[in-house]
Amino acid sequence: MQDWLEIVIRTLTAVIILFTMTKVLGKRQISQLSLFEYITGITMGNIAAYVSLDLDNEWYLGLLALSVWVAVSVGFEFATLKSKKLRDFIDGRATVLIERGILLRENLFKERLTIDELLEQLRKKDVFRVADVEFAIMEQSGEINVMLKQEQQPLTPNMLGLKINEESEPKTVVMDGNILEYSLRSSGRDSNWLKKQLRDQKMKVEDVFLGQIDGKGELSVQTGEKTIEPAKPKDPKTQMISLMKQFETELKLQESLSLNELDKSEYQKAIHKLQALLDRK
Repeated sequence: MQDWLEIVIRTLTAVIILFTMTKVLGKRQISQLSLFEYITGITMGNIAAYVSLDLDNEWYLGLLALSVWVAVSVGFEFATLKSKKLRDFIDGRATVLIERGILLRENLFKERLTIDELLEQLRKKDVFRVADVEFAIMEQSGEINVMLKQEQQPLTPNMLGLKINEESEPKTVVMDGNILEYSLRSSGRDSNWLKKQLRDQKMKVEDVFLGQIDGKGELSVQTGEKTIEPAKPKDPKTQMISLMKQFETELKLQESLSLNELDKSEYQKAIHKLQALLDRK
C-alpha cells in the first residue's frame, strides 16, 4: 500500500475512534476540564497523531494506548463520583478569593492569581469594585463566580413581594418555511390556527424563516428581513388595566424603599385602593 493512502486510512480511522472515545468520556471533556482530564485530552491528541503518521510502527499499538487512557479516565470518573476525598484530590477544591469585600491574599497566592487578573475577571462579571463583593470563588475549572453584597444586588420581584406568572418555553413552530408539527401540537395550536395567523399578516408559511409561539400562545415571526410581533390590544379597557398594573408595581417598589412607617402606610393604602379597582374590572 502506498504511504499516502495508508496515512489517509490511518487518519480517518483515528478520527472515528477518537470521536467514539470522546463520546464515551462524556461532555465534561469538552466543557469544564479538571487537571487530569486536561492531561488526558492532550495525550489522546498526541496518540491520535502518532496513529495517523508513524508508518514505522504498528498502528494497533496506538489504538491500544488510546484504549488504556480512556479506560483509566473513565475509571477515575466513576471513582470520583463515589469518593469525595478522591474527587478533591483529582479535581481540586473551590478557593475563596474575596470574603465580605476583603481580598484573601494567601488564597490569591495559592492559585497563582495576580490582582490584575482577578480585577479583569470581576469586570467580566460587571463588577468594578472589590468592596461590593460578598464572595468571589474560583471553581475547580478555573472560572471565578461572584456574589454581590445584598445592597448591591438588583431588585427582584421576590424582594418586592410580587407574584410573577410562570414563564413557559417558547415553541419553535416554523423553521426555514417548514411547519414543525410536533412543536405546534405541544404548544396547543394546530396548522389551521397557524395559517390563519399568517394570512392575517398577509404571509405564507414559505415566507417564514423562523416562527415561535410564546408562553401566552402568541405567534412572532422572523422573515430574515424583519420581525413581526403579536398585535398589541387596542381597546381602552385592556390598556387601562395594563397601566394600572404597572402603577401598582411602581407603588409596591416605592413602599419597599420607604424610610419610615408613615410613608409605607400611605403607599399601602394606595395599593389597596388600586387593587380594589382592579378586582372590579
